[in-house]
Amino acid sequence: MPGALSHIRVLDLSRVLAGPWCGQILGDLGAEVIKVERPGSGDDTRHWGPPYIKDAEGNDSREAAYFQSANRNKQSLTLDFTQPEGQRLVRELVAQCDVLLENFKVGGLAAYGLDYESLKAINPRLIYCSITGFGQTGPYAKRAGYDFMIQGLGGLMSLTGRPEGEEGAGPMKVGVALTDILTGLYATVGVLAALNQREQSGIGQHIDVALLDVQIACLANQAMNYLATGVSPKRLGNAHPNIVPYQDFPSADGNFILAVGNDGQFRKFCEVAGIAQLADDPRFASNKARVAHRAELIPLLRQATVFKTTAQWIELLEKAGVPCGPINDLQQVFADPQVQARGLRFDLPNALGGSTPQVASPLRLSETPVAYRSAPPLLGQHTDALLHNLLGMSEAQVAQLRETGVI
Repeated sequence: MPGALSHIRVLDLSRVLAGPWCGQILGDLGAEVIKVERPGSGDDTRHWGPPYIKDAEGNDSREAAYFQSANRNKQSLTLDFTQPEGQRLVRELVAQCDVLLENFKVGGLAAYGLDYESLKAINPRLIYCSITGFGQTGPYAKRAGYDFMIQGLGGLMSLTGRPEGEEGAGPMKVGVALTDILTGLYATVGVLAALNQREQSGIGQHIDVALLDVQIACLANQAMNYLATGVSPKRLGNAHPNIVPYQDFPSADGNFILAVGNDGQFRKFCEVAGIAQLADDPRFASNKARVAHRAELIPLLRQATVFKTTAQWIELLEKAGVPCGPINDLQQVFADPQVQARGLRFDLPNALGGSTPQVASPLRLSETPVAYRSAPPLLGQHTDALLHNLLGMSEAQVAQLRETGVI
């Protein structure tokens, strides 16, 4: 069954994570994605190891696990577009593509004649998506932007970590490059919107996506908490700024998450925990009161939760309809029966003779399902085939390009 985007061809000039994440989503949805990489070195993340994936003999390859997370369903074309001949080849490819992804510094591709205005003249239907740290305008536009830096500058780290006064207090980044991932998602939404608009207008457009913009947009309720009050929210560890109790609690054998979303759930929890009187206490009877008296309530709940194991709490609270859950490491995550039932871990045969483990797309489309056609490619794995099949080049022409270092 063809994918939802099987009629779309993407030229992916991006590296590292945000751009490749967008390209992988488009590829999962059926698009043909051509990943353009530097000859000899390729995407930076190819070398961000260990760990590395295994070859057919079970030995470490030179393919970093990091690269494998964002580059399936792509073809790798090595091409040096700092050379005039490489620029010419990019333009020939653009003429046959629907979407171009890039994450170079602002103005970086203009020096090679590969900026939006130059390529729009070749292909007016081209959707050109630029992903940068700070966007195409503003005083920071020419600065490089990295996820960790943006998490700090964009406010996320001020909200993440233990509260002041606690042991280990201090700002903390999220455990994955979340700003990059969210930027890749927003870029995908922008590309899909532009493709839809092109169906009406017949012309493409330029999409400007910035990590900083995305980070601030995704502050969500915390941003609104500040805008509504003028007071910057503080770090609360695992607690919630607007809902109590909504955090981790100690059990007899570890910790578990209690996520009470309303007053009825709080009463049910108190009944299960044998502290029903707290649900009638005026300090705790409503969420507004519980937020105001958080410092008094949480120690009382912690005293009650330590007498049962995590598994016991989950069993009892699920029966009572109170949201709760364990705090799993990744081994426990991929062993979870729900995760296994949803097929969130699978393997793809790779060009090394072995297989590459992958995390499945969360998109489930009934009529045009996601398809996993190929593992992340080896560097330049498809160069010859693409030049032959897409640009009609002969063996001699390809050999000449290789001899001059263009590919």
